[in-house]
Amino acid sequence: MFYLGIDSGTQSTKSIVLDLETGEVVAQSSQAYDLIDGLPAGHLEQHPSDWIDAVESTIAGCLSQLGDRKSELRGIGVSGQQHGLVVLDQNDEVVRPAKLWCDTSTVDQCNQYEAQFGGVSGLIEKAGNAMLPGYTIPKLLWLKQNEPANFVKTKTILLPHDYINFRLSGTKRMEYGDASGMGILDARTREWDMDLVDFVDPRVRGMLPTLGSSNAIHGTLLPALAERWGVSSEVIVSSGGGDNMMGAIGTGNIVDGTITASFGTSGTLYGCAEKPIIDPNGEIAAFCDSTDRWLPLACTMNVTVVTEQVRSWFGWDLAELEKQVASVPAGADGVSFLPYLNGERTPNLPNGTGVLHGLGGSSASPAHLARAAMEGATLGLAYGLLRFDALGLTPSEIRLTGGGSQSAIWRQISADVFGVPVVGLATAEGASLGGAIQAAHADGQGSYEELCGRLVSLDDSTRCQPNVEAAELYRDKLDRQIKLTTVLKDADLL
Repeated sequence: MFYLGIDSGTQSTKSIVLDLETGEVVAQSSQAYDLIDGLPAGHLEQHPSDWIDAVESTIAGCLSQLGDRKSELRGIGVSGQQHGLVVLDQNDEVVRPAKLWCDTSTVDQCNQYEAQFGGVSGLIEKAGNAMLPGYTIPKLLWLKQNEPANFVKTKTILLPHDYINFRLSGTKRMEYGDASGMGILDARTREWDMDLVDFVDPRVRGMLPTLGSSNAIHGTLLPALAERWGVSSEVIVSSGGGDNMMGAIGTGNIVDGTITASFGTSGTLYGCAEKPIIDPNGEIAAFCDSTDRWLPLACTMNVTVVTEQVRSWFGWDLAELEKQVASVPAGADGVSFLPYLNGERTPNLPNGTGVLHGLGGSSASPAHLARAAMEGATLGLAYGLLRFDALGLTPSEIRLTGGGSQSAIWRQISADVFGVPVVGLATAEGASLGGAIQAAHADGQGSYEELCGRLVSLDDSTRCQPNVEAAELYRDKLDRQIKLTTVLKDADLL
């Protein structure tokens, strides 16, 4: 029997088909799309129709690879980029483009929330999290205050993966994991905080779809889609989840103490916990996961976006980037790259910018800039690891996923920066694999522990042990990066 996992991201949608008996990925397809051009600084948006076109295209592509065996498809699980705001009118048509996780135009709305509810500490007391510009509910307040006509038209709000589920099944529903990144769900109780909801407008209560368990089935495939694709109309659609929640399943991060680091456009560091993990500083997000556990998470907005920028400066392919970074010693001879090209979430610098520091006559080379960029992005995640440690989450090993994890030099830098062994996964598609596994679980094919134990494989050839001398050097460099950031921020220069 087959289960299809969909990873709908910021840059592309990737779909895979998992053969549950063999554990093999037997089909895969992807389709890229772009952000909307020409928007003001800080505004990052996409047309939800681009996601739907890509989902339908990649599903069709996967099923065509299965041939006559596509009738064995039993379920679909969707992973989607977190925090995006999809607004629908009374006819379930999209009112305006979706504002994305990386949109930082809502700083003022977050400040309004802080002023109303006693600052960061007051918000954490109410819901377990601070209110950050990337989250969903400040986007809705922004819509009310900046596009009131569109707010009046809005009858339903959905997250990106919820919207895809709706278009697949006809059912509107939210699960705890992705919903916990909206800014209005109390992560401790998994219930909406109605004071935070009503601060936007009492009408918002009616805009929220049904909220429920991440382990429940979302619905079944619409008959018209089943007929078009030549599959059973009894194919289930599982609850799905945010990309980090589904990536946790796809990397086997479903037991207390496991840590995953995702090296994508943005970066995330997350673990699994059997109880809510609340950071009084608000730097570690107190999210729920998509298995009805919890997912403490640190997010940075600048990982491969930084190395891709460096590649574009010098016209390198990935192999040349690898070569150039490896040609420079650990620490980049004192060159530091504060990697805040898209602003930053951890630390909270929505208007932050990138900074190069420490250039010298012998270290102002393209290779040094490349090494400093890769180190700076990794040190940004290490800042989150410090907070994990303070909250009692200390890993003995970190599992790596995402595009950056395919780089051998980056894996070694990660081991040295994190100070613990790191290892990659046998499949790079953690989120889509997580979607397929969740669909199998929802279909009654076994517990997460059984399914992940059999279907998630580590690639031991990628395992890297930390170098003691480099690890010490990077501890000092992390201190320097934190000090540079603090000094520049306090001087209003960042």
